[in-house]
Amino acid sequence: MKKHRYQKLLEQIVNSKAKQCGDFNATAKLAAELLLEQLVVSRVVISGLSEESNILENVYSTPAFSVAPADVSRPLPSLCPTFVEELRVNRHIASDNCISDPLLIELNHYYRHQKVTAALEVSIRINGHLEGVLSLERDSELSPWQEAEIQLTSQVADQLALTLATKYAYDKDERLKLFLSATEQSDQIMMVVNLASLTIEYVNNAHFVLTQIPKDQIIGRPVQELEFFKQFPDKAEIVLAKARAGESSEEEVKLVRRDGTDYWVRLSVKRFISERGNHFALINADNCTEQHQHQSELERLAWRCGLTGLYNRTHFGRVLDRAKEGHLVLIDLRGFKRFNDTYGHANGDLMLVEVARRIRHFADINHIEEIARIGSDEFAVLISDSREVDVITPLIERLYNNLELPVSIGTEQIEPKPAIAAVDIASIEQLFPALTCADIALQYAKNKQGNAIQVFNSALLNAFKDDAQIERDLAVAIKGRQFELYYQPLKDLKKQAYIGAEALIRWHHPKKGVLYPGAFIDIAEQTGLITDIGSWVLEAACKQLNLWQHRQIDISMHVNVSARQFFSGTLFEQVWELIGRYRLKPHSLILEITETELMEDIRSATNLCNELAELGVGLAIDDFGTGYSSMRYLKQFPISKLKIDRSFISDLSVSHESREIVSAIIAMASALNISLTAEGVETKEQELFLADHLCHQAQGFLYSPALRVSEFGEFLEESSTPVH
Repeated sequence: MKKHRYQKLLEQIVNSKAKQCGDFNATAKLAAELLLEQLVVSRVVISGLSEESNILENVYSTPAFSVAPADVSRPLPSLCPTFVEELRVNRHIASDNCISDPLLIELNHYYRHQKVTAALEVSIRINGHLEGVLSLERDSELSPWQEAEIQLTSQVADQLALTLATKYAYDKDERLKLFLSATEQSDQIMMVVNLASLTIEYVNNAHFVLTQIPKDQIIGRPVQELEFFKQFPDKAEIVLAKARAGESSEEEVKLVRRDGTDYWVRLSVKRFISERGNHFALINADNCTEQHQHQSELERLAWRCGLTGLYNRTHFGRVLDRAKEGHLVLIDLRGFKRFNDTYGHANGDLMLVEVARRIRHFADINHIEEIARIGSDEFAVLISDSREVDVITPLIERLYNNLELPVSIGTEQIEPKPAIAAVDIASIEQLFPALTCADIALQYAKNKQGNAIQVFNSALLNAFKDDAQIERDLAVAIKGRQFELYYQPLKDLKKQAYIGAEALIRWHHPKKGVLYPGAFIDIAEQTGLITDIGSWVLEAACKQLNLWQHRQIDISMHVNVSARQFFSGTLFEQVWELIGRYRLKPHSLILEITETELMEDIRSATNLCNELAELGVGLAIDDFGTGYSSMRYLKQFPISKLKIDRSFISDLSVSHESREIVSAIIAMASALNISLTAEGVETKEQELFLADHLCHQAQGFLYSPALRVSEFGEFLEESSTPVH
């Protein structure tokens, strides 16, 4: 009858929903209550071994403990080695006097607190590992533990162990499903490769998202079918060999999809060994395409011109530094600043984009890779392969002719004005960079008539060296007072009187003698020394004008001003200070600037001219007729005088066209009420023509070359025409 009851108790536990679901706590509660009901015991305690703390924690006890759990906790397993070892070997300890039992001495404190006199301790084990303890306790002296009671308790402990095993299996399965779900949801590609069979055991959904290759075409297939192995077989074999040896690998590669599009991945390959000892490779891959695209965009911005898409000066300079042969071609657009000011920066950009397109087309058809925009309106081409001069020259001419073709800007057809310089890199001296040589040649090309093309040669280099020496000498000349002003008289053709003088600089070079402005002014302009020279000229001229005015010599002083000095931002203050210091008469000081220079910045020039006019300073446009002035600008500027360029005057006797041009300029000046001076008058015939057409003034060798101060005074005194 008792066996039947025990069997029924076991069946209740075995068939319980809690046990089948692996609910250890619920199964422990059921088992404890059934055992308490069927056996003569004071308490049933079921403990579980915590993995985190290694403590036997109370899972369920009936009836409940009479004191706080902290006071009744069983000792740590590490503190009960005899107790734990006995349960591991013999499965249970049945003690009728647990206080004095040597096998339970380590739990003596616990038993005394709970007033336990007899105890049956049965281990709950899985594969020999202690997972918990089922304890039956008595607090009164009864008959010894019966074999049937020990057997029943052991069977219940087995059912609890099975419940724990089910729980662990469910937990493991849930974790596995959770892991698989997480890997499937991950944006990172995860792949498992069997290193023995070299087959792909698993791949997550991220692989399909990136490669568009379905899973069924990957899982179970040889690893060599992966795109990494197909496109980088040598590199992939090295990674595989490292994985077999237990070494990790990282690679970053650019792969191409089956539809031709490309992408970047960062691979990480590590080996792991399963519980059964099988070797696998875990492959993680991140999609880093966006990072590479961002990096490419940064590089593009770093090395490319944002407007034209050509390489920029930084990139081109690096390439050019490495070039040992080939030809450097430099292209500049003459008059581009004036075009920009006239038509606006938006149209200027359109011009640059079209010029860049033509240069790119030229490069494409001639298989040239290195083309760049290296300045505002400056472009460079590097023909890297060695081609003969007789091949290069026609190429450059075709490029020049193509660049000269009109560009459509709105409704207008604008003709670009290119200038091109070419340098044979292998032929130049090492001391002079190719770009410097090209710049030298480009300056000559800009001044050419007709095709503005210049090939760099030794003559240009020698001229450059001479210019460099002049530059060094100029710096010494400014400090050493080597300059002197000469004065050329201006004659009033109606009054037949000398009414002005143009101050012209001369340089007393210690080795070369007296140098005229043509020998050094351009160099001074290019180097910036013209600012110091111009300041000296202006002050020396004002000082001399003051001396003449003290001697009652009533003439005006004409002073040439360079574009750099004119637009320096300090000219007004300098003139204002000089007029005040030397107390110059109003309108006796006239500043001369060429019309081309005046047109460089029309807005600034207009403001400055108005300010100078308010000071009583006149403004004369020098070399008139050779630049780009228009009636609108002549009316806009407070101009007091025009000076007709000598090229028109010299042809008066032989050129009908020149006579027509000069007549037109005289008529225009008369209509605008602007004084007019003809430069370079050398013959009486020229003077008569000018006088007949009512030109106001003239200067030239017919009257006198430029003279020193003392000679100029003597000239005025000896002149047959009295000075007023």
